[in-house]
Amino acid sequence: MATDQIPTRSAPAGERPPEAVAPPRSPGATRLPSLTGLRFPAALAVFFHHAFLPIIPLRLLADDDTADTLAGWFAQAGGLGVSFFFVLSGFVLTWSARDRDTTKAFWRRRFVKIYPMYVVTWALAVSLFAMYYTSIGVAVANLFMLQVWVPEYMTNFSIDAPSWSLAVEAIFYLSFPMLYKAFLRIDAARLKYWITGAVAAVVATPALAYALFPSSPRIPSGHESSVSQYWFAYVLPPVRMVDFALGILVALAVRHGRWRNIGMVWSSLLLAGSYVLTNYVPYLYGQRAVMIVPIVLLIAATATADIEGRATVFRSRAMVWLGEVSFAFYLLHYIVLCSLRWALGEDRMFSTPTTVAMLTGAAVASVVMSWGLFAWIENPLVRRYSRSRRPGKAN
Repeated sequence: MATDQIPTRSAPAGERPPEAVAPPRSPGATRLPSLTGLRFPAALAVFFHHAFLPIIPLRLLADDDTADTLAGWFAQAGGLGVSFFFVLSGFVLTWSARDRDTTKAFWRRRFVKIYPMYVVTWALAVSLFAMYYTSIGVAVANLFMLQVWVPEYMTNFSIDAPSWSLAVEAIFYLSFPMLYKAFLRIDAARLKYWITGAVAAVVATPALAYALFPSSPRIPSGHESSVSQYWFAYVLPPVRMVDFALGILVALAVRHGRWRNIGMVWSSLLLAGSYVLTNYVPYLYGQRAVMIVPIVLLIAATATADIEGRATVFRSRAMVWLGEVSFAFYLLHYIVLCSLRWALGEDRMFSTPTTVAMLTGAAVASVVMSWGLFAWIENPLVRRYSRSRRPGKAN
């Protein structure tokens, strides 16, 4: 995809202009295909997290040691993917914000983009397996995106487990017009202090959770966190709003040339290092606190690469396509994994090669099904209903 070229300030002879003083960018002036492509690896991280969770509805591996090792490797992959998507949402919505947009038009586009797919996958999960062990009340709560407001693990992650994050995103979308207008009033030179404050809030959240909430009962995965601690630090929408706000602030900093870009390579290395570090900190810190800065750096670096027209592996046609279907993949993959386990029977376990082969097939099947949902449901609905057809109405 073509990317608009952004002019940069000329520097004195022999001096390289720092990337932090690029001129302001107009909202929506530049497309960000690499950020679209980067969505799929983030969704795939969540897939791996669920694929190797050591719980009955998902586990396929017969060998306990291998199962425990892989569960450990991917224990925080879900936290990585979700935190990435929360920050990315704030960044992309800010970058694509329209000067003459209305709150109603924005909410309409978000509703058409998100909720129909949410309902379709909710219905699939209910009909295929969730109806056998989920109460009507919990199912209805999921349908109306209310499952994240109670400190109950089996409610938060019921029906289609990844859908909890969409219930949180819905709160982000409702608040975005207000947050965006408020953050636009921040002096560009002071954005760095707001960004630092948001990062500090993310880092402080696990400490508050451990201090304020009881240490039992523990979450089913066996990690060192109680249900209420986990809910407060990882699920509760007002708490996760900080991730979203951070994405807005960083997008404004990039737009105003107030972001010092360290590049995609260094950002990726820092993210990899922070992921390793999650094995050596208390569980709730590993969920997002130790990875939040590298996540922000990588999103900003990838956007900057697009702004400057530089080639990246994520802006290839294949990666952009995978990024476009990643929303459907994110909602579908858990359904595919649970359906596979259900079809095989809960008592059957498999060797490592067989498990890897089946999970590869599940990933491929999820991508193919995601393409179908994107092509036949998501994209047509967005094209048909995201804009008002009434004369004189804002689009």
